Amino acid sequence: MRFSGFRVVKEALTGHKGWGMLWRNPDPKPAYDIVIVGGGGHGLATAFYLAKTFKQARVAVLEKGWLGSGNIGRNTTIIRSNYLLPGNEPFYEFSMKLWENLEQETNFNSMVSQRGIINLYHTDGQRDAYRRRGNAMLLAGADARLLGQDEVREIAPFLNFDNARFPIKGGLMQPRAGTARHDGVAWGYARGADMRGVDIIQNCEVTGFRIEGGKVQGVETSRGYIGAGKVGVAVAGNSSRVMAMAGMRLPIESHVLQAFVSEGLKPTIPGVITFGAGHFYVSQSDKGGLVFGGDIDGYNSYAQRGNLPVVEDVIEGGMALMPMIGRARLLRSWGGIMDMSMDGSPIIDRTEIDGLYFNGGWCYGGFKATPASGYAFAHLLATDRPHETAEAYRFDRFARGYVIDEKGVGAQPNLH
Repeated sequence: MRFSGFRVVKEALTGHKGWGMLWRNPDPKPAYDIVIVGGGGHGLATAFYLAKTFKQARVAVLEKGWLGSGNIGRNTTIIRSNYLLPGNEPFYEFSMKLWENLEQETNFNSMVSQRGIINLYHTDGQRDAYRRRGNAMLLAGADARLLGQDEVREIAPFLNFDNARFPIKGGLMQPRAGTARHDGVAWGYARGADMRGVDIIQNCEVTGFRIEGGKVQGVETSRGYIGAGKVGVAVAGNSSRVMAMAGMRLPIESHVLQAFVSEGLKPTIPGVITFGAGHFYVSQSDKGGLVFGGDIDGYNSYAQRGNLPVVEDVIEGGMALMPMIGRARLLRSWGGIMDMSMDGSPIIDRTEIDGLYFNGGWCYGGFKATPASGYAFAHLLATDRPHETAEAYRFDRFARGYVIDEKGVGAQPNLH
């Protein structure tokens, strides 16, 4: 079934009796050419591009719970490519281009809305750093505009411009950035992969790897053994736990990142806005809720919940930026498990075990990277060569001294 405006009209006139399931619910086969562990955004995108672009026929995605129950449904929906370093910016711009055609490619409404993002600056030094980042973005083919205070005031007059402690002096804007519907992205990729023959197997937890002679033979699961020519792992915050089953210790820590939604308000925030004097970012959903977040919880955890000091810190940042939200009610909050790498940048690479591949270490950047991550991982699995935009995302960069430290805070995952 393909979706279209004509199909919506037809179903409306016939009692909506023709809608089918978005994807099948198959039993696992004894073996596949490629098995993807993790049914989140990155795993589903990988399967989609393996089937569509690289014409891989025997592919399965294994998800321990229900599809999209991890970070793909637990984020603040922001998409952007406003990075500085040459190891990052081309990759995220490639992802941005894939976002712009995603709905046509998957034939699914992922609600991609390019309303722009503004990173506010509060000092002259911060302005100069943003000017440098904007120039790097332009050199990589992205879009960027350095805004003065008057231009920001015209776009967002509700901000607290005259705060004596954090005066807003301007911002760096990427007009093509914006938001997308997180679960819509998962469903679109799942449906697109299923239509091309990929088996999406839910409630199928991987409990071990079968490795013989240094080569992976398949995976042990809660639904029995499944053989595989190649295994790709894309499990976000559970990366360390899953890869430990293969005897690997990763340069990754798991931390909780909380996010929040307020009650519905009338349209106020035009795009995405980030606070330059603290860690706070906010946008407004189509239902009117303010969607916002900030820092990760400082302790290591595999729990999808956080603690109250971070709630206080995030809301303090929001109040400093726009005191008007002080009367808004907080509707709900949730937590996602972040796989924080030592330099704050991801890993897409082969492992030392033949046939076993890894995709992780996305830190805060996982959602916005979903299309490019899936494409690059599919490229690696299909060709055994890294995609040109992901050549820097190798395991050995830490040993070789080629770290990609976008924030410049060193080997401290809790600060990235």
